[in-house]
Amino acid sequence: MSCDDFRPLITGYLDGELSAEQRARFEEHVRACEQCGQELAELRKLKEELTMMKFEEPSDAELERYWQSVYNRLERGIGWVLFSVGAIIVLCYGGFKLVEEVVRDPGVTVLLKVGVVALVFGTVILFVSLLRERLAVSKVDKYAREVKR
Repeated sequence: MSCDDFRPLITGYLDGELSAEQRARFEEHVRACEQCGQELAELRKLKEELTMMKFEEPSDAELERYWQSVYNRLERGIGWVLFSVGAIIVLCYGGFKLVEEVVRDPGVTVLLKVGVVALVFGTVILFVSLLRERLAVSKVDKYAREVKR
């Protein structure tokens, strides 16, 4: 068997999960193969170092700062969603009032009415989306403040 056949067995060997036959064949291979022996030694050392590691409890201030940032991100995300929905509703209502005569006119075909309403809704949604994107980019665009227009 080659090293490629024995390499997957290294962690099983370290964890004591190999059968007696697999263990004997693995130990025989490691004695003969310097590369696999070195890899076994490195993983054994890593396992020892990991068992010596201790979990350190974060301080109350660190936990408070973490939860504050999580809540801030949630609040801002929900705030933007509500703002966007509200802006879309208000602007769609205003746009609808502008084209209300076209929609109520019995001489205008249904297809044209649907087209006008879709145009108004689409324009409003794109406007709100573009506005949000520009506001978000302006906060992180380091060149926006340097360019004089």
